[in-house]
Amino acid sequence: MPLNSVITNTGAQVALASFNKTAEALTVTQKRISTGYRVADAKDDGAAYAVAERVRGEVAANTSANEQLGGAKGLIDVTSASLQNVSTTLQKLQTVAVKLADGTISGEQRTQYQAQAKELTNNIQSFIKDATYNGTNVLNDPMNLANQVVRNGAGDTYTFSGYKATTNIFNTVSAANTWTRGDASAALTKTGAISKAITNTLSQMNNFGSYSNFVDSQINYNKSKIDAQQTGIGALVDADLAKESATLQSLQIRQQLGTQALSIANQAPQMLLSLFR
Repeated sequence: MPLNSVITNTGAQVALASFNKTAEALTVTQKRISTGYRVADAKDDGAAYAVAERVRGEVAANTSANEQLGGAKGLIDVTSASLQNVSTTLQKLQTVAVKLADGTISGEQRTQYQAQAKELTNNIQSFIKDATYNGTNVLNDPMNLANQVVRNGAGDTYTFSGYKATTNIFNTVSAANTWTRGDASAALTKTGAISKAITNTLSQMNNFGSYSNFVDSQINYNKSKIDAQQTGIGALVDADLAKESATLQSLQIRQQLGTQALSIANQAPQMLLSLFR
């Protein structure tokens, strides 16, 4: 049978223990709701928190890699734009060279066409020199043709090649303003200066288009990987807020009932003492 004692209040002890457990559970639930995490720190679940922190580091590293790839994409796209303008200008120079190759034009006309050729070659040189992004130009006869960019969070790199466009394109046609009829005719042959400059330009346009496609693909892959990593972290440490909200309401009711139970239990010794008065 239960012990009726004014010294040891067993009922109050039970009620207090239950009340404390409810308060602890309530603190945990409130923390989950306020932070949004089931595992907000190592105290909640050390193993899960350690895994989440490692993956967060990987997410940060891949995000940083994408930032670097974004810079490389800017450089490659600026270079591609430069080559496109060079190609268009070479086509115009080709039409002028056809006129210079005509032996029936007058001396005055030849001078005019040579002046046009000069302006066109100046444009070509400008397009090459202006192909700069963030202080880097991979066309204007760079000292280092190999360009490396970090492509993922592990620090692996992707290498794309620069090109000596000043030497291989501009210098090939830079003397166009002095071409005689014979020079212009030679420049238009399959192995001539204009044909060589056009071939070199188109070849590099193809190369830089491929570089751009690779960088785009790598950026998209990194984004997909980051999304998957963040989803994994969420499954590991995120709180189910709908569940936690329901639990919070339940615990609040239990806390109220526990307070009442503790109050009732504490009244029992007072009732016993009143019997002896």
